[in-house]
Amino acid sequence: MTRTVAVTRVVDLPADAAWDLVVDARNHQRWVPLTRITVEGLPIAVGSRVRAVSGPFQERGVPGLLDTMRVDVLDPPAPGRPGTAVFTKLGPVLRGSAGIHVAGVDGGRAAVTWTEDVHLAGPLPRALTAAVLAPALAVMLRLALHRVVREAARRPV
Repeated sequence: MTRTVAVTRVVDLPADAAWDLVVDARNHQRWVPLTRITVEGLPIAVGSRVRAVSGPFQERGVPGLLDTMRVDVLDPPAPGRPGTAVFTKLGPVLRGSAGIHVAGVDGGRAAVTWTEDVHLAGPLPRALTAAVLAPALAVMLRLALHRVVREAARRPV
């Protein structure tokens, strides 16, 4: 059993604009601390590969934590239906999935939910490593979505 971490925030953008903002993984490096992101296969589509490198000196070329992902689901929101994106984590260190869900809410705004169901690759039990990672992931998601909300508030609609 893994431990899914989920954080939801309402952004002052319509669902389609919020979707475009949060699903484009290139934007994530503005929100996730100490992380550089590259995407193979643009525009973002099912099958695109995302490579995130995190660490205090990664911007200077020092190796960091590599998180390689593949976009497996990309279903944008439609009237009356939320959108869902699923990024499968392929390793070498992190396994599991990340999800982004965007639903329209009152006032032309959108609820963005970012989930992480992550564990470490390797010999340790999946449930153990997921439990150890969950608190850090929760902090990262809260900070990232705080930054998304702040950025969305500055964007023209």
